[in-house]
Amino acid sequence: MERIDKAALNALQPPDVRNESSLASTLKTLLFFTALMITVPIGLYFTTKSYVFEGAFGMSTRDSYFYAAIVAVVAVHVVLALFVYVAWNEGSRQWREGKQD
Repeated sequence: MERIDKAALNALQPPDVRNESSLASTLKTLLFFTALMITVPIGLYFTTKSYVFEGAFGMSTRDSYFYAAIVAVVAVHVVLALFVYVAWNEGSRQWREGKQD
């Protein structure tokens, strides 16, 4: 009987605030890098195509498409690498905070 009462009391307790802040932090990080993943490659593609490769270097349209696509792919890889780095550090930080309790 006591076991059921303890389970009922545990269900009525408010959720752990640390877990909610951790979830909010993770969601903010994910949304930030999602926005970067959309805007940075597309922005760099059109910017480098128009201003750098066609404007400054005087390349043909066909060549500028090719090189601008390479810049966009490199940008995607940089954003992904940054996301992995931030997520790895955030996870280890949360693990250390949880272990200290």
